[in-house]
Amino acid sequence: MTQRVRFDWAGRPVDIEYIWAGVDDPAAPLLVVLHEGLGSVSMWRDFPDRLARACGVRALVYSRPGYGRSTPRAADERWGLDFMHRQAQQVLPALLQALGVRGRYALLGHSDGGSIALLHAAHAPQRVNACIVMAPHILVEEFGLKSIREARVQYEQGGLRAPLSRHHDDVDSAFYGWNDIWLAPDFPQWQITSELKNITAPVLAIQGEDDPYGTMAQIDGIANGLPGTQLVKLPGCGHSPHRDQPESVIRACQAFLAPLLHQETHA
Repeated sequence: MTQRVRFDWAGRPVDIEYIWAGVDDPAAPLLVVLHEGLGSVSMWRDFPDRLARACGVRALVYSRPGYGRSTPRAADERWGLDFMHRQAQQVLPALLQALGVRGRYALLGHSDGGSIALLHAAHAPQRVNACIVMAPHILVEEFGLKSIREARVQYEQGGLRAPLSRHHDDVDSAFYGWNDIWLAPDFPQWQITSELKNITAPVLAIQGEDDPYGTMAQIDGIANGLPGTQLVKLPGCGHSPHRDQPESVIRACQAFLAPLLHQETHA
């Protein structure tokens, strides 16, 4: 059962849909879970709960503004190049404050959520004690833009709209918020490689070798900027490792988080 919390953001009140998953103990280590560019709480299905229980943590899973059952984008709202920075530096801190989260926590982000996790870890290094990213973006590749253009065709002419509508109250808000900015003429200049140096938490980066939205340049670039990064490259895996190879992802996360769990990660 999802819950809602309200706070002010971008000049108006927003309601954020969220759930707690995993270990049912507010004193347990906390893992904050950030969804992909078309994701939501419900699109994760049971993966956050399975992962959190396997790792012995409590997970906070939420839908960003514009997604799921959270407040949709305003009719005239268009995201800018800084949309992921705003999620990392404004929305996530406001959510944690509204929920009374104190102390340190780990992050798990997928795709755009992985980029937001990296940006948040760079913005609040004193709060983040571990960062796991799956298929993150640190720069824009034409390889990935081709797939994003194809997604627009599938949404407008194919069968993508119907399944997405099951997970979003305003499916156009979710789709076009993501797709419009990624296909904006100036978006190819977007990158966050210069900000990686501010991350002090250990990082685990996971990517499928058959990911249509990004090459290994994404996670290899993280390792170049943060030499201690642990990389997991999964053969026969696409853009969603937690759906394509959930057991491999859970094992990798367990091994990564085990020595880091009890470093003041609690809500």
